[in-house]
Formats: sequence, structure tokens, C-alpha cells
Amino acid sequence: MLVFAGTAGGAGYGLTRAERGDLPLLATETDGRWDYPELTLPKLPHGAPEPLDSDANPAAVHHADLRELLLPLPEGGKADPEVAVEDGWVTPKEFAEVYAKDERDTVVQALTDDAVRHIAARAWVMPDGTRTRIYLLQFNTGALADHFYDQTLSDGVNGGRELAEAPATVLDESWPENTGIDGVDLYVYDEEKPYGERHARQAYVVAGDTVALILQAHEGGAAKVPFQQTLILQHQLLG
Repeated sequence: MLVFAGTAGGAGYGLTRAERGDLPLLATETDGRWDYPELTLPKLPHGAPEPLDSDANPAAVHHADLRELLLPLPEGGKADPEVAVEDGWVTPKEFAEVYAKDERDTVVQALTDDAVRHIAARAWVMPDGTRTRIYLLQFNTGALADHFYDQTLSDGVNGGRELAEAPATVLDESWPENTGIDGVDLYVYDEEKPYGERHARQAYVVAGDTVALILQAHEGGAAKVPFQQTLILQHQLLG
């Protein structure tokens, strides 16, 4: 079982393993990153293959409980009262509230058409007011997850579906799309200025049968380092 620490060690694991890809570096432990607990990949059911083992698991299914693949709250984080989460799950309609009002029906219909199985979610607020939301959307196969992202969420260099908090976003080209892991793709976006009430950063991770949305926002400006750290660690849990 893979274990990696949630601060310097956690980020470092993904950055020093060649197969994990050349993700942007976090400089030092005092660069503003958050203190996450030690992370452990959940145990798989007996006999279940790894999610990205293309020979044993051609559908690229994550067999672990999806909620156990969510990044835990960092030290100081409190559950966000703005986000309704029931036992770790949200409904398609609740997930769609992340997007602008005129986008929500399209997102819900696409989730129905692509037969989403589960949507796990975790949301928290830090003492400085930074809000983080992570959603994991699981489909029956990796092909369906790819289809949902490509046809419903993606828009090339733009952020695709308009977020409620960030009506205009652009691709952050400092992040590589190819993470170096077969079956995992990473798409990172930043809100265009002028910002709304809260500056939002967002990213999608497409890993086998699962699409992750990581959203971080703060009034005036969302710091880059905690967002990078959060994204790297969530990426590692899925890949």
C-alpha cells in the first residue's frame, strides 16, 4: 500500500517520481502550503485490480469506496456550510450548482445520459476564508468518464462550462496536460480578471472511471501554492 505525507512529503512524492510527470514544484514547507494529515490509499476489495491496470482492469474502475479517495481536510479546515453533503455524497442536481444557472440543466442531463454512478464531495473553509470544494464523479467505465469531460465540461483553452463563481476562465498553461500516468489527464484553469466576489481557481482530473473537480476560491485572490498542493495530492489519490 502506498503511503505519502500530506505536506512536503506528499507533494514531493508526485514530483520526484518520473512516471508522475513534471508537475509544478512547491518550493519549501514554509511557502504557504497547508498541513494535511498523512494520506493512505484505501484498501481494495479482495481480488479487485488497481484502477489503472489496463490489463486486469480495462474499464479503469476505481473499486475502493469513492469517498475514501477524497482528500481529507487540512489542519484548521472546517466543513463549508455553503455546501450540502450527505454522508459524503451529493446528487447530480447539487453538483450542478457549481455551474452558472443556465448551465445546470445541461450538466444534470449529461450526467444522466452518461449514467454517473456516484458523486462524492468534500468542502471546507480555512481560517483565512479560502474555500475549497472537491467533487469526484464516478462512471461505469473510463470511456464514459472521458466522454462526459470531453462533451460536457471541456472547451479547449477556456474553462468550459461556466462556473457560478467564475464566469470567465482560461487554461493555466504552466501545468502539463500529460501527467505522465497512463489513464490520467489534468486540466487547470484560472479565473480571468476582473474577478468576481471571490477569485476562483479550478482543475479537472480525469482518472480512469472518475472525473474530479477541484475548486478553490478566496475574496480578492486565491493563493496559488495551496491550490497547487491540494491539486497534486488529490491527483495522487486518484492516480
